[in-house]
Amino acid sequence: MNYLVGLTGGIGSGKSTVAGLFADQGVRVIDTDLISHGLTQAGGTAIPLIRKEFGDRHIDTQGALDRGRMRQLVFADSAAKLKLEAILHPLILAQTRQQAAEPSKAPYTLIVVPLLFENGRYAGWMDRTIAVDCTQEAQLARTMQRSQLSEAEVRAILAHQLDRTERLALADEVIRNDGTLEDLKAQVVGMHRRLSALATESD
Repeated sequence: MNYLVGLTGGIGSGKSTVAGLFADQGVRVIDTDLISHGLTQAGGTAIPLIRKEFGDRHIDTQGALDRGRMRQLVFADSAAKLKLEAILHPLILAQTRQQAAEPSKAPYTLIVVPLLFENGRYAGWMDRTIAVDCTQEAQLARTMQRSQLSEAEVRAILAHQLDRTERLALADEVIRNDGTLEDLKAQVVGMHRRLSALATESD
């Protein structure tokens, strides 16, 4: 079964929580953030390319990407952001495609891509897309609590992401994450049933 469902959403929307709930239903989950972390940890495939492009000052003492320093750079310099993306995005996509092509007994595969619609590399590849949505206030609060970033830093990240209205218009399905965890679970269970049926029909 190789039915592919893309899961996206703005920072702090709850993508990881939703992906975990789908995994609880027996869905295979591929998280591109985890792939990215693997590529940029010490010994990761992207590290020599990042070192060559940005220099040693953006590599930490352990030999991994210095995320804080790089974040500051890419938000201040759009050219640097494009250079980093040119290194990482093809490597992430290649690993994602490789993992998605592996045999699986799961009813379908959920691929978590934070910038699914912003990154044209995934266009036309997914059979279905889901956007996790919540208020911007919730995004700010969750991200500040989780990442210890300031409100200004989180707003800068949001400014680089697709507008909520645009994201919702592009998605085939929407999961609202403004309520309780039980409400979220109920949405995931219902959507899982529909997606499983669609995957079976397409097989």
